Amino acid sequence: MLQWVRSIIYIVQATIAMPVIGLVFAPWAMFSKTGAYTACKTYAAWCMWSARWLIGLRCEVRGDVPQGEVLIGAKHQSFLDIMMIFHALPRAKFIMKREILWTPVIGQYTKRMQMIAVDRGKRGKAISKMMEDVNAGRIEPGQIVIYPQGTRVAPGAHIPYKVGTAVLYGQLKQSCIPVATNAGYFWPRRGLYRRSGLAVVEFLPPIEPGLEKAAFMAELESRVETASNRLLAEAGWQADA
Repeated sequence: MLQWVRSIIYIVQATIAMPVIGLVFAPWAMFSKTGAYTACKTYAAWCMWSARWLIGLRCEVRGDVPQGEVLIGAKHQSFLDIMMIFHALPRAKFIMKREILWTPVIGQYTKRMQMIAVDRGKRGKAISKMMEDVNAGRIEPGQIVIYPQGTRVAPGAHIPYKVGTAVLYGQLKQSCIPVATNAGYFWPRRGLYRRSGLAVVEFLPPIEPGLEKAAFMAELESRVETASNRLLAEAGWQADA
């Protein structure tokens, strides 16, 4: 019962903090991408710091965090892993659903940071447009983050990896950094309860450019799923019999 109360207090204060931080940084963010990134990194840092003290949830980033232009293929279980990845990377650019652009506060900041919004019903066209923007220099270089399964996936759930990651990998001709996590065990995709413990995001060794589409997808899925399952087991999660 106490953890339920702590979870609700945590969610309330994090919800309030978002517009407050957004408004405080708004004058800087309107004229500077750096201001927008600083605001969002501040919010992510606040959420992770307050999680430790309010719900007993610590956050840890493992592995070599990429600094240059790379493609990130990440496991997505929770809003928490978004914040951890964003806070760790210098200039993360998430491929996200277009509806987020219309979300108060978040939408305005994602536009300013040139996040890549896609229409789920027209993903192929959206990826082509994104590549055009990258090649034309309309999108500032950074670390492009894509979720190969296309959505949040609860621990133990099995959703196929989508081919869009392989398309980007082939077109960008950059290394792809697989990323594993166990965040969904502590911060589920639905519900208010937050567990205490150690949430981990782990940057794995890069997949170098040049693999064929099928080989790349198999390698990415194997690395991400194996490492994520290891992290979940480390956290104490057990698959249903």
